Amino acid sequence: MTIIPKPASIQLRAGSFVCTEVPEITGDPVFSREMETVQHQLGSPRGKIRILCTKVDSLPDESYRITIDPEQVQIAAGAGAGMYHGLQTIRQLFLSGQPVPCAYIEDYPRFHWRGFMLDTSRHFYTVPFIKKLIDVLSLHHINRFHWHLTDDQGWRLPVPAYPLLTEIGSKRVKCRPVREHRAGGFYTEEEIRDIVEFAGNRHIEVIPEVDLPGHASAILASYPGLGCTGGPYRVEDRHGIFEDVLCAGNDAIFDLAAAVFDTLAGLFPSRYVHIGGDEVLFNRWDHCPKCQKRLQETGLSSARELQSWITVRLARMLNERGKIPIGWDEVLEDTDRYRLPQDAVIMSWRGTEGGEKALEQGHPVIMTPNTAGCYLDYKHYEDPEEPGHIGVTTIFDSYMLDPAQGIAPEYAESILGAQCNLWSELIYAGRIAEYMIFPRICAAAEAFWTPAGQKDFDNFSSRLPVHQKRLDRLGFIQYRGHLKNPYSDTKNS
Repeated sequence: MTIIPKPASIQLRAGSFVCTEVPEITGDPVFSREMETVQHQLGSPRGKIRILCTKVDSLPDESYRITIDPEQVQIAAGAGAGMYHGLQTIRQLFLSGQPVPCAYIEDYPRFHWRGFMLDTSRHFYTVPFIKKLIDVLSLHHINRFHWHLTDDQGWRLPVPAYPLLTEIGSKRVKCRPVREHRAGGFYTEEEIRDIVEFAGNRHIEVIPEVDLPGHASAILASYPGLGCTGGPYRVEDRHGIFEDVLCAGNDAIFDLAAAVFDTLAGLFPSRYVHIGGDEVLFNRWDHCPKCQKRLQETGLSSARELQSWITVRLARMLNERGKIPIGWDEVLEDTDRYRLPQDAVIMSWRGTEGGEKALEQGHPVIMTPNTAGCYLDYKHYEDPEEPGHIGVTTIFDSYMLDPAQGIAPEYAESILGAQCNLWSELIYAGRIAEYMIFPRICAAAEAFWTPAGQKDFDNFSSRLPVHQKRLDRLGFIQYRGHLKNPYSDTKNS
């Protein structure tokens, strides 16, 4: 059976389930949301063929069982998430347009956090595209959508107390020669709630990210008084890391953070808020009188230590609002004096070393290393005609990701899981984004979900062409080719 990600157990039986019409999904009313969502995905039912959904309390939340007989499909689950995953497995089989072999399937996830991040700051993506993407992510049992909402190149979140963030910070001079002079936009509260609800119906938790205290050009262009020099600043049309960051000596930055966190708490039901914390430069703090005064007040010895002081305060502000902070692995640095709250989650992106350090300090960890198949803005393979930049992430790289590889057994429970990221500096349209995402996210989804002992790249490669035809039917542009293990073939083909 060509299911991706590969289920934990499949027992094939004689016969097949032939479904020439859209089946009716029915069953226990506790699963009404899941049944309604998937019925909408499949279309209006015609004929008498049924998919029966039943509740089995003993099954863990994300687990499911499927029995496929010649006349009927039965799915058993203990909770809505498991039922939805089971229905997506059946949806995959129906999308193939072929008779479905009779079988008994038992399935469950390896990791609880199976994520994907979309950068909507560098380039702004429409609500219909985001919903299309979320829907197909759920087809692969991805259950976290990390929404990168702010950066140097644009602020996308409406904050009523700080209207200039969207009036000024959401637009920049276009870096591509097109008719409109300015690029950008922001998401309204109604649009954000719509996306959150849409994702929730597909058992995907939306985690917002607001990058602080670096990557702050859009903030400073809107409110220059929050920087060390007072400006002038601009929303960046360049890509890179910039020395102007929020002023560590200005208490007003925490007023801004409070308003932003209040907004996030009202719009996003997720337990998590990502506060960034990556790639902060300390040049301005070294020479800013306010920052130097803050150093004296806090008893710190260098400007770079001010980031840990800021991060700890932001983390506590989120805790007060019932949220768990997430930060990129830089937030672990220079924390001897000001230690992060124990519940702070670390995303390890500069390889796995940051995650290993976080585990040793008792923090939960999400692995998303740019060195191991997680960065989908990288090229699919090395070729001057191939889109992407910085590095190469092959389908094989994404498949072979193992968040727990090399991790001591005593830390295994603290690894929440892993995710892939799409940074959009060079990816200015959703159709280009699709090419970068697929099918590498399919490979990563199997790495996140399937038991380690069941993974087999050659087997995955044999299933992928059928799966890509499903994605074709759903209207996705995809990369094709170079599926073999590039490290066993010098031609990478």
